Amino acid sequence: MKMKKLIVPVLSLSLLVPTTGAFAADATSASMPTVSTKAADLRSDLDYLLSEHFALAVVAMTKAYEGAPDAAQALDALDKNALDMQPAIESLYGKEGAAEFERIFRAHNQYTDELVKATKMKNEDAIKAAEAKVQGFVDEFAKFLSTATGGKLPEQTAENALRLHEDQVQDVFEKYVAGDYTGAYTEYREGLETMFTVSKALSGAIVTQFPAKFDNTSVDTPAADLRSALNHLAAEHFALSVLQMQKQYNGEPDSDALIAAEAGNTADFKAAISSIYGAEGANQFEKIWVTNHIKAQSDYVDALKSNNQTSLQAVKDRITDFTKEFSTFLGTATANNLPADAALAALRTHEDQVQAVIDQYAAKNYAGAYTADREGYKTMFGIGKALGGAIVTQYPDKFKTAATTPMPTAPTTQTPTQPTTTAPTTSNDSMTMVWMKLNSKQLKIGDKTTMMDTAPVVKNGTTYIPLRYLGEGIGAKVSWNKSAGQVTVMAGSDTMKFWINNKKVDVNGTTKMLSANAMVNSDGRTLVPLRSITELLGWDVKWNKADGSITLTKSM
Repeated sequence: MKMKKLIVPVLSLSLLVPTTGAFAADATSASMPTVSTKAADLRSDLDYLLSEHFALAVVAMTKAYEGAPDAAQALDALDKNALDMQPAIESLYGKEGAAEFERIFRAHNQYTDELVKATKMKNEDAIKAAEAKVQGFVDEFAKFLSTATGGKLPEQTAENALRLHEDQVQDVFEKYVAGDYTGAYTEYREGLETMFTVSKALSGAIVTQFPAKFDNTSVDTPAADLRSALNHLAAEHFALSVLQMQKQYNGEPDSDALIAAEAGNTADFKAAISSIYGAEGANQFEKIWVTNHIKAQSDYVDALKSNNQTSLQAVKDRITDFTKEFSTFLGTATANNLPADAALAALRTHEDQVQAVIDQYAAKNYAGAYTADREGYKTMFGIGKALGGAIVTQYPDKFKTAATTPMPTAPTTQTPTQPTTTAPTTSNDSMTMVWMKLNSKQLKIGDKTTMMDTAPVVKNGTTYIPLRYLGEGIGAKVSWNKSAGQVTVMAGSDTMKFWINNKKVDVNGTTKMLSANAMVNSDGRTLVPLRSITELLGWDVKWNKADGSITLTKSM
């Protein structure tokens, strides 16, 4: 059983990690691992506030663009999220620090609203002005965070993370406006995930700064990682569910894309269950979870919309059956470390909160809907703590050693001694392998094969590969700044910025030159020269001229 597989939704937690201090093992972790340390609690609190900010920002922007009747209430909920961050800031940095935080952070919510209005009016000057204000926020808030943490969160690191966040919010919005709902909610899931990475980095910096305040505990133990991963899965489930139910109730065109996003969340949940309790447990989970939970929520909306009380009661009965069956499953799976009665109470609260959101929404009590939404979202973090705590108690030996990820080292480039004609496999857990082929959309990352929506090509004697899919292979974050024609890649400790139709690349603040221009192909995907990007990242490239296959490897 490999517990590291449970962290499936979090691609690269080394993205923003401070270099020392915060990530040492807890003094007690070797003998008594727990999800409930002061450091883990801080990380979880930031998981909640930062991820809710992202979720509400996307909703507020899209609702405002559509002129939805609940647009004002969505923006108000976003503002209340900012206010809820203030007490935590004050407890650490005093009233003056909290006031400065509020001034900077609350204002940037207004900047994104200005961007929505400018986009709706198709006013390019206003769009650029709003984007400039957002960039000003990124610069000012990065400086605030670095100063407040005494440099434990470096200003450049904070700036990179904030810019990535803003790019992801804007990318969701732009895809939504363009009617690319699948792309919008794919990016939504990536952006939500980013916030959990940021919360780990920020909490780590704070704990490093004030070790005694947090009992010298760490944010980076396996138990804390488990709790955060479950926070992510549960919170994403709630956010997608309530938004999809609203869209379905209104008959809006992005409802199906949200259903697909929910399916992705279910798949990640199933993978997490499988990593702990095996395929049989995962299959049992999926059957219970989908039939009378995910599908029942959709049926609840149909019954509510038709005002069919008989159908509505039938769905409520199914949901009640789900809470009983799933609580029994959790109690049994955790060997009663999460008692079935406690699980049942939590699941009933969750279902009541989901129904309260859509009931209030249907009644046009939008303020009540967002109050219920925020309460329900917060509840999911209690579930992450309870389930994570039960698993850690059940398998204490799996959580005794802090999960530290060594920085990757660049291997020496090697020339292959014999060609590879098919997608290779790897069984080395310390080696990451990415395989592509010219003019083929097949992509192999480790032992997993997927399909890309574009293919590597040769142009003017240069081999180009799609940057976003390479990013998947290396656990990087790839963001697109449309107005600047700039692509930013954050991989481990490295940050690279590319500009379309330009050979220039910025690597950790140093300007270098590519062998050829980065470009956008007919599929709308950014392509970069293979040799340059892999040399910059320290990857070993094996090129098979016979069949056009490309194998990239790197020790991790």
